[in-house]
Amino acid sequence: MKEHDPTKLKLLYERFRDVCLVEKEVWKEIYMPRDGEEGIVRRTNVQDRYAVTIASADVEAALEANIALGPEALEAAISEYRSAISFERS
Repeated sequence: MKEHDPTKLKLLYERFRDVCLVEKEVWKEIYMPRDGEEGIVRRTNVQDRYAVTIASADVEAALEANIALGPEALEAAISEYRSAISFERS
């Protein structure tokens, strides 16, 4: 199921940025803590897996090039190509 909730998408883009920076490459799969009825619950052992889809190899290459430039550059690239990056919960 493709994610469309703006609040969740904001968190997913941030998580995507953070994972790419730590791993030093563009990742096609990320994990997010599962939302509970009373907020986020059991962060360490209950997570949803999201497949990351990037619309083209050019966008992926641009994201990859910005990883080495640091968090601000990668954040700017993700913002620029936001419409080409989607998340689908597995």
